[in-house]
Amino acid sequence: MRDGMIELDILESSGGVESGDGRAGQSPVPVGGPRRTTSLHSRRAPLASPDEQFHALEQVDLRRDGQSAMTFIDDVHAAGWPSLRPDALEIFQINVGKLCNMTCMHCHVDSGPDRVDENMDRETIDACLRAIENSGAHTVDLTGGAPELNPHFEYLVDSCVQMGKHVLDRCNLTILTVPRFSHLPKWFADRGVEVVCSLPHYRKMGTDAQRGQGTYEKSLQALASLNEAGYGKGDSRRQLTLVTNPVGAFLAGNQDSLEDEWKSALATNHGVYFDRLLALNNMPMSRYLEWLLETGNLEGYMQRLVDAFNPATIGGLMCRNTLSVDWQGYLYDCDFNQQLEMNVKKEDGARLHVSDFDLEKWRQHDIATHQHCYGCTAGAGSGCGGAIA
Repeated sequence: MRDGMIELDILESSGGVESGDGRAGQSPVPVGGPRRTTSLHSRRAPLASPDEQFHALEQVDLRRDGQSAMTFIDDVHAAGWPSLRPDALEIFQINVGKLCNMTCMHCHVDSGPDRVDENMDRETIDACLRAIENSGAHTVDLTGGAPELNPHFEYLVDSCVQMGKHVLDRCNLTILTVPRFSHLPKWFADRGVEVVCSLPHYRKMGTDAQRGQGTYEKSLQALASLNEAGYGKGDSRRQLTLVTNPVGAFLAGNQDSLEDEWKSALATNHGVYFDRLLALNNMPMSRYLEWLLETGNLEGYMQRLVDAFNPATIGGLMCRNTLSVDWQGYLYDCDFNQQLEMNVKKEDGARLHVSDFDLEKWRQHDIATHQHCYGCTAGAGSGCGGAIA
């Protein structure tokens, strides 16, 4: 194992392998079941470029009630916000890399087993830790890819716990069924880490359609192991959160009513339990954008987001209370902007690095927006923390 990189044999096979997506001259990465797609990056697809994604979004003529073409920032201004700037920094979110054991159809990060080079190194992690100490943030949100695959993941978690921070691990569940990572449920429980798990639907069909055949059964197996470690039982130090996003070109349903439905279904049918549910809108970017284009759903979905624009969500947008850091240490307003390479800039226009983080300067900058931001303000709103309004 090299610093900042994970070797290709890190995962032990659990039913299915990625075919032809490893680096040249190396073996493919064993993964947790067949997927619905491969990464845009590995296919060298045009949409792997943020510029191509912006171009696709800008081709959609968005209007409301016969008005002129709409842009997101126009709607923000019309809602009474002369500018969109950060508020108090509460959450320090770190995307530790794009390496993942899965390649899900909806992934806005375009992560997968082929993204082996994009892993945060120890030096950058230490720079993040120094910034966290000076940020005032109460929560550290770890995401990826599969964040557990970063070779410094456990060091990062332990360091944040020792600072007294609340730590979230955004887990795809299937990684916990790989023998090398099967210790993590108890390891998380011992440290009071909140585990935030992706599960598109409580039924097999919806989950496997989006994430690959066999995903649902492995997810249930992982949930059972988390329950055994004390998660999902109302213990505030062992909180198990599930995240659902629609399978198709729809907005997320009512989070509260869905939570009751999910808890009943999973407990009755499978004997597994969780504490809370977050319902997220799919963001029109990366592999989900590719699906929208291929199925002819882009214009309709974007118009649905615009028509559902809710001004009451603006104050609670995650870009106002969250700082996002990529695997190289560069800063963004949110994880979505990160994947579109919409950096927070220095005064001279250069990318701002976490080693240069200044809380007061951060609070004075204007948040970068584009048409994808409608995904966070539609209906009850959506973000890494679920519904807003």
